[in-house]
Amino acid sequence: MRVISYSGDNNIVLLRSGAEFFPALIAAIDGAHAEIYLETYIFAIDDTGILVRDALERAARRGVVISVITDWVGTGRVESLQLKTMLTAAGIAHRSFNPWFRRGVARSHRKLCVVDRLWAFVGGLNINDDFFSDDGRRHALPAPRWDFAVRIDGPLVAAIHQEMLTQWIRIGKMRLKARWENFRTAARRARHGTEHGQALAGLVVRDNLRNRRTIQRAYLQALGRARESAFLANPYFAPGRKLRRALEQAAMRGVRVTLLLGVGQFCMQDAVAQSFYPKLLKAGVRIVEYTKTQLHAKVAVIDDLWATVGSSNYDGLSLFVNQEANVMVSDVAFAATLRAEIEVGLQGGRLVQLQDFAHIAWYRKLWFGTAFLMYRAIIRVITLGQGA
Repeated sequence: MRVISYSGDNNIVLLRSGAEFFPALIAAIDGAHAEIYLETYIFAIDDTGILVRDALERAARRGVVISVITDWVGTGRVESLQLKTMLTAAGIAHRSFNPWFRRGVARSHRKLCVVDRLWAFVGGLNINDDFFSDDGRRHALPAPRWDFAVRIDGPLVAAIHQEMLTQWIRIGKMRLKARWENFRTAARRARHGTEHGQALAGLVVRDNLRNRRTIQRAYLQALGRARESAFLANPYFAPGRKLRRALEQAAMRGVRVTLLLGVGQFCMQDAVAQSFYPKLLKAGVRIVEYTKTQLHAKVAVIDDLWATVGSSNYDGLSLFVNQEANVMVSDVAFAATLRAEIEVGLQGGRLVQLQDFAHIAWYRKLWFGTAFLMYRAIIRVITLGQGA
C-alpha cells in the first residue's frame, strides 16, 4: 500500500450539496486561464449538466485546454457518445473510462476537478441534478440529494493534479508538449499569492495497482485510534469483516460510534445493510437511517479532528473493485463544520433500535440472510476472493 502523503497549509472549504458545489465549480471554470481536468462517474445531460458543459465550452473558447473523463457505465453508453460529440465539437478532449468492460469490471467512481493547478474539487457529487434520483429512474426527490464536496487551494492541489494527469495518460494518449506550452504561456495570467489555511490534508485513492486497500486502511487506522467519537455517513453500507469489526471494537471500548446510512434506493442493498445491524447494535454502535431524501454523502469525522470527504462507499465495489478518491483532513475547524452537518443529517433520520430485530418475521430474516449471501458471492467472484 502506498503511504498517504499529507501536506499542510491548505485551505479547505466544505461545499454542501449541489446548491454550493455547482456554483463554486462553475465559477472556477469561468476563471480558468490554462487547463482544466475533470473526472466524474456520471455526467448527465440535464439542466445541471448543461450548465457545467456550457462553462467548459466558454473556457475552451478562451483557449483553455480541457480534459474530461467520465465513466462509461455511470454516464451511460448512449449518453457517453452524446457527451463526447458535444465536447469534441467545442474543442474539449473527452475519454470514457473502461468502455465495454475492456479492462475488467472496475469503474471509475471518482469525482475530481483541478483548475489551473490552483483549485481542486474532491467529493461525492456527480454532474447531475440533485433534485432527481441518480439510479436511472429519475424520480423527483423530496429535497436535494444530501452530499458533500470540498474546494481546496494549497499544496495538496499539486498532488491531485498529478493523480489526474496520471489517470488521463493511463487511459489514452496525450499531447504533452501542446499542453505544457499552453500552460506555460497562460499560467502567467492566473491568480497567484492566494492565502492558504492551515489544514493538514492528503489525497487517498483506491485503484487495482498500488492502492488496492488504501482507503479502507485509512478508515481502519482512524477508527483504531479513536478515543471519543466517530460519526460516519454513507449511502451503501456493506463493508467487509475488518471494517465492521473496527466499528464494533471502537464502540466496545467506549467510543461513541454513529452511523448515518442511506436507505430506500435499492431493496437488496438495504437488506444487506440490515443483516449487519443486530451485531453492530449489540456492540453499542448507534445507527440512524436517513429518510429525508437520497443520502449520497461519503463523509466521516473522528474525535473532532480527523475527517474525510470523497467518493468511496462502504461496500465491496468501492473498497475492493472501483477507483475512488477521498480527501483526509486533520483540522479542528473543518472537522467541527463537517460534524455539525452530520448532526443536522441525523435529525432527518430514524434511529434503529435493537428491539426492532427482536420479533421480526422469519421471512424477513431469511431475506436478510439471502441478500447477504448473494452479495458476498458476487463480490468474491468479482474480486477473486479478495473482497471479504
